[in-house]
Amino acid sequence: MAGPASRAQAESAWRDVTPRAGLAGWHPTGGKATYEVVNGEVIGRAAPGSTNSWLVSDALYGDFILEYDAKTDPALNSGMMIRGQSRPDYRNGAVHGYQAEIDPSVRGWSGGLYDEQRRQWLYTLGRNDAARRTFRQGDWNHYRVEAIGNRLRTWINGVPAADVVDDTDARGFIAFQVHAISDAEASRKPEVRFRKIRVITDSPARFVSPPTGLEQQGWLSNRLSDVERRAGWKLLWDGTTANGWRGIKRKGFPQKGWTIRDGILSVEGSGGGDIVTAGAYRNFELSVDFRLSRGANSGIKYLLDAQQLAKGEGLGLEYQLIDDERHIDAKLGRDGNRSLASLYDLIPASNLLDPTHPGKRINPPGEWNRAVIVVRGNHVEHWLNGFKMVEYERGSPEFRALVAQSKFAGKSNFGEAKEAPILLQDHGDKVDFRSIKLRAF
Repeated sequence: MAGPASRAQAESAWRDVTPRAGLAGWHPTGGKATYEVVNGEVIGRAAPGSTNSWLVSDALYGDFILEYDAKTDPALNSGMMIRGQSRPDYRNGAVHGYQAEIDPSVRGWSGGLYDEQRRQWLYTLGRNDAARRTFRQGDWNHYRVEAIGNRLRTWINGVPAADVVDDTDARGFIAFQVHAISDAEASRKPEVRFRKIRVITDSPARFVSPPTGLEQQGWLSNRLSDVERRAGWKLLWDGTTANGWRGIKRKGFPQKGWTIRDGILSVEGSGGGDIVTAGAYRNFELSVDFRLSRGANSGIKYLLDAQQLAKGEGLGLEYQLIDDERHIDAKLGRDGNRSLASLYDLIPASNLLDPTHPGKRINPPGEWNRAVIVVRGNHVEHWLNGFKMVEYERGSPEFRALVAQSKFAGKSNFGEAKEAPILLQDHGDKVDFRSIKLRAF
């Protein structure tokens, strides 16, 4: 938190914004939950329905530091909206935007950042066990949120939870969420409570916390933050040219079938063929934002077979990109191993981080998703929108047994290359890509 030299100054900069009895300066919206203030605590009581409820500040906030305590029923998800939005032209005025999560479930992602009614998770706690462990079930938990410029950081009980850079919303309201519940849950009358809500809005950048070493998630389109650069990230595509890429069967970039327009690299499905990076990669984390058209099929391939690559063929491990609902290939293979985020024809994607919700978090065709591939030696992971979906060991007996049962049976040493370019597949369907970035280990 703030250093000793500024602690006294910070204490004088805080302004209490806890709602008072009567809720002046605040207004409820959304679902049917009720709000009241008792002994300085904001109490939100859940009600059955399909819509979340919100107690929204009349005031709007740009840059600020916010602290508050929260306690929720162990069965009631909740959160604090920050820089929240509500417009008639967006989902009929639905409250949407950044939310610091209160998650009492087994998953335990309290303090993560969720983009409500928009992109879903921006920062899960899938890689942050320290923050996951600090949440106190059924008790008060202390939150800190720093929203300075395009950077959003959260802490829970003093432990760094999330670090996001995103430029979607620079200003908005704060709001207390009460999650919608079923009729069966309503009999328990679950509630969430907030107290000691205070904010710094006068030059809050003076009181920001020092670096924590927490991994940052960047959501700037085709740009890297300073923190990402220091962590070793590099853009594999610059957002404007074909530099660093070539057609798999040619020295240059395809003259047809691929377009670069408005910061988006698109395969148009008109015979341009696969494209590959100029560089080869061994141990790395690759992040790619992708947007499927309806019924589309494509893929991200890595650790390609060198002999086949020399012949202009992209034989290698594949992170499957596909419209699970509409493309027939997603229904083929075995046990869903050709569905989105799967290791194609080998390992089906399954939510490995949240036992209570085994399905995928997918934004539908026409909206952006994020694919992440991590390779550390023989250990490989596939992530989709912040959720780990696949994990395996290349070259292991289990892996080779899967290969022997797949369409790659008989391909010598399949998937066991030491290094290779990254490939984006042309499968005859329109798919958009942006923010293609990689860090080598």
